[in-house]
Amino acid sequence: MSTQTPPALVGIAHGTSSAHGQAAVAGLMRAVAAARPDLTVAAGFVDVQQPDAPATLAALPAGLPAVVVPLLLSAGYHVHVDLTEAVLAETGRSVALAGALGPDDRIIAVLRQRLAEAGLRPDDVLVLAVAGSSDARAVEACRVVAERLAQVAGREVTLGFLSAATPRLACAVTKARIDRPGRRVVVSSYLLAPGYFQGLVEKAGADVVTRPLLVPAEPAPPLLVEVVVSRYLSAVTRFVQPSNN
Repeated sequence: MSTQTPPALVGIAHGTSSAHGQAAVAGLMRAVAAARPDLTVAAGFVDVQQPDAPATLAALPAGLPAVVVPLLLSAGYHVHVDLTEAVLAETGRSVALAGALGPDDRIIAVLRQRLAEAGLRPDDVLVLAVAGSSDARAVEACRVVAERLAQVAGREVTLGFLSAATPRLACAVTKARIDRPGRRVVVSSYLLAPGYFQGLVEKAGADVVTRPLLVPAEPAPPLLVEVVVSRYLSAVTRFVQPSNN
């Protein structure tokens, strides 16, 4: 049996200037570390906050392999360019890049939980708020999430983007009011944590807005912790572990 130390799990989030958002993401990484005490767990960011991905990798024990897990809900520019380049540039250790967190049915379950907390009614009109991306792959991933949420919620779900893609969330909310007069418009926030984008969601004109997936004053949802760990486990198979005969 091999006794080699397993690769580190390096969670890389977008980064935010919001203290609540920072606390929420830190809580997620603490929960991941608690779930896998056998692993070296580190955290970094692609924007706004420090350390960035290269600095986070450089701070790991010398030579320790690592799996970079994007703490991002879809794979857009930050995954396909920023993190890919950071992994390729690393020369001090073997590094693998895991997939983005979504789409994943466990995250859909957390969205349903947030909707239940918000008091979703049978006749409410449901709009899914997503960050948006100029990358068509990320936009398509968001459409998949909307379809899956519609299936489990038993109602139509329309998409509203906060940046880069259309329709913009405020337009989607307005259209929902025009198409379904007299009914409440509920926006499901497909955002990881509080911050600038969650503020935009709350100002888009809906009757009800759900909380993001992470809430700083509460434990990270166990299902979301599972997703992070599963992305790590899927990528860690790329490392060839030597066998001891």
